[in-house]
Amino acid sequence: MEYLPNIIFALALIAGIGFFARNVKKLTRNIKLGKDVDVSDNKSQRWKNMARIALGQTKMVVRPVAGIMHVIVYVGFIIINIEVLEIILDGLLGTHRLFSPLGSIYDFLIGSFEILALLVIVAVVVFWIRRNIIRIQRFIKPEMKGWPKTDGNMILYIEFVLMVLFLTMNAADFQLQQLGAEHYHEAGAFPVSQFIVPLFDGLSESSLVWIERTAWWLHILGILAFLNYLYYSKHLHILLAFPNTYYGKVKPQGQFNNLESVTKEVKLMMDPDADPYAAPAEEDAAEPEKFGASDVMDLNWVQLLNAYTCTECGRCTSECPANQTGKKLSPRKIMMDTRDRLEEVGKIMDANKGEFVSDGKQLLNDYITPEELWACTTCNACVQACPVSIDPLSIIVEMRRYLVMEQSAAPTELNNMMSNIENNGAPWPYNQMDRLNWVNE
Repeated sequence: MEYLPNIIFALALIAGIGFFARNVKKLTRNIKLGKDVDVSDNKSQRWKNMARIALGQTKMVVRPVAGIMHVIVYVGFIIINIEVLEIILDGLLGTHRLFSPLGSIYDFLIGSFEILALLVIVAVVVFWIRRNIIRIQRFIKPEMKGWPKTDGNMILYIEFVLMVLFLTMNAADFQLQQLGAEHYHEAGAFPVSQFIVPLFDGLSESSLVWIERTAWWLHILGILAFLNYLYYSKHLHILLAFPNTYYGKVKPQGQFNNLESVTKEVKLMMDPDADPYAAPAEEDAAEPEKFGASDVMDLNWVQLLNAYTCTECGRCTSECPANQTGKKLSPRKIMMDTRDRLEEVGKIMDANKGEFVSDGKQLLNDYITPEELWACTTCNACVQACPVSIDPLSIIVEMRRYLVMEQSAAPTELNNMMSNIENNGAPWPYNQMDRLNWVNE
C-alpha cells in the first residue's frame, strides 16, 4: 500500500499522455488531408518569423492591453509548468520537493512561480471582464455564440483554478514546514502564498496535509486534463502557433499564387514553337485537377494547419473593412468553419476505418456562403492583423476560384468585367480603338 499513490499517479500520467498522443495522431491525419505544398524556401526567414511572432509575441502587443495580459499568461503558463516536472518526478518517485537541494536557486524559482501565478490570475480576471462584462465587440459576433463563447470562458476558468490550486498547495506546504511536519522540510520562498496561510490557522497537521495533498493532486490532474482539452479547444494554438508561424506566408502579401495547370496553358499559348495539336504529356493526360476549392480536401495542408491554429481572437474580423461595413464576411468565421468541416470529415473517417465516405456536404455553401466570399476586398487586413500568421484570404481566394472556374458563378459585375477583358483588353465595354477616348473628354 505504500506505493499505491505512486502507481495511481503513474497510471493517470500514462492515460493522460496516451490520450493526448491519440489526439495528436488524429490532428496530424486531418491536416495531412490537405494538398501538398512546398514550404521549404526561405528557411532563415521562417525561423526568424517563428522566433519573433510565436516566441516573441510581437504581433500580440500591437494592442497593448490585451497584448501585455496575454504575454503575462503565456510566460506564466510556460514557466510555471517547469514546476510540473518536479511534481511529476515527485509523483513517480514518492519524493516531496525533489529539487529543494538546489537551495537559494530553488527559493528563487518557487518565488518567481508564485508571482507569475498571481499575475496570471489578474490577467485571466481582466480577460473575463473584457469578454463578459465590457463585452468587446469582436467577442460578441454571431460566430462567437454557443460553444466558442463557452470554450473561451472555460479556458479562463481552468487557468484560474490551476493557479489557485498551485498557491493553495504552496500555502499549506509552507504552514506544514513551519510546524516541522514530517517530510515537509523548509524549502522554497512563498511571497504570495504566505498571505493565504492565515486561512489555515487552527487547523490540525493532518488537515493541512489533506489540503496540501488534495491541491497537489488536483493541480497535476487538472494540467493533464487541460492538456487533453486542447484538441477540442481554440487553445490548441499553444502548440500549433510555432509551426504555423514557421510555415506562414513569406512572400509579399499582395502576391497571389498561380494555378500550375493554368500557368502551363498560358506558357503553351505564348510559345511560338509549341504544336497546338500535339498530344498532351502523359502526366497531363489524367483527369484534370479541380480548379480552386469547394471542400477542405481541396485546400493545402498549411491552410488546414491555419484553421486548427486559429485563436478565435477576432482581430482579423475587427480589422476587416467588409465586416466593418455590415457585410456577412468574417475572416475568423472562415477559419472556424474550415476547422469545423475538417473535424466533421475526420469523424466520418473515424467511423469508416480511415476512409472518407461522402456525406453530401462540403465547405462551400454548407459552411461558407458565396455572399461571404464575394464580400472580401482582398486587402490583406486580416492577414496583417493575425497574431499567429494565419491567412484567411488564401482560403477565400481558392473558393472564389472554384466558383469562377468550375461553376461560372461569379457576380454579374465580375462576369461582365472578365468578358470585357477577353473581348476588349480592358474592363470597360468599349472597343479597343476607343480605349483612349476619355483623354479627349
